Amino acid sequence: MLATALSLLVLQAGWTWTLYEGEGPLVLANEIPDTPELRAVLECEPGTGVTRLDLYGAGVTPGMARVTSGDSAAQVVSAPSGDHRRVALRSDHPVFGQFVLTGALSVTVAGQFQSVEVPPGHLAKLRRFAELCGG
Repeated sequence: MLATALSLLVLQAGWTWTLYEGEGPLVLANEIPDTPELRAVLECEPGTGVTRLDLYGAGVTPGMARVTSGDSAAQVVSAPSGDHRRVALRSDHPVFGQFVLTGALSVTVAGQFQSVEVPPGHLAKLRRFAELCGG
């Protein structure tokens, strides 16, 4: 029991937000580096103004998603993609703007709720991502 608790604590402590810049798409991942463990991945082609958000660890029911951040909300299509859910947001939408300011976003599909939290120490990476993705 103690070994399981310690393993969970080690895994929890390893989670971070990593920004991958370079050739190809821009990626901001909530991950445990050097492992296949992912919670959320934001991806865009720089300058296009459209961000794809992949959410792991929740149901993959297709349908309309309610995406909220702060007082802003949007209805977008949620599509299952293998073991995760994918939604797309325009970088100029108020929901995305609130997300960049607060680091908090929630997605609800068919009663299944999932949140994305970018802690204050990683908000600069989210802002850099938004700046480079903007169209």
